[in-house]
Amino acid sequence: MLMPKRVKRRKQHRGRMKGIATKGNAVAYGSYGLAADGRGWIDSKQIEAARVAMTRSIKRGGKVYIKIFPHKPVSKKPIGVRMGSGKGAPEYWVAVVKPGRVMFEIDGVTEAQAREAMRLAAHKLPIKCKFVVKGQEGGAQ
Repeated sequence: MLMPKRVKRRKQHRGRMKGIATKGNAVAYGSYGLAADGRGWIDSKQIEAARVAMTRSIKRGGKVYIKIFPHKPVSKKPIGVRMGSGKGAPEYWVAVVKPGRVMFEIDGVTEAQAREAMRLAAHKLPIKCKFVVKGQEGGAQ
């Protein structure tokens, strides 16, 4: 799973996800991309599942780029523990995604193959996504 090697602070506030993506909203490395249509947290396991789905779909033919990284720790208290006595320990890591953010890119495959790979990857993610081509903007409405 993806996670930072080291962090300055172990625990973070939940934060807000208002607005649309201003950075990372265009296809940069590949020819085709998968852009977020909604907003949410994408956990490191979901990123990995989407990556595996794409690489299996293109039969290790092209190149897959992952443009999001889970920097944010999410803490959780164990089941059956009473309220109080501080915040729980970090449980998993998430990437905060806003509408318009290009999350994955593919290069070296046909558009039909890329479309199918991105469709399979989108099914692994908790937010709505759309297929984008280089030159078009991934911006959300």
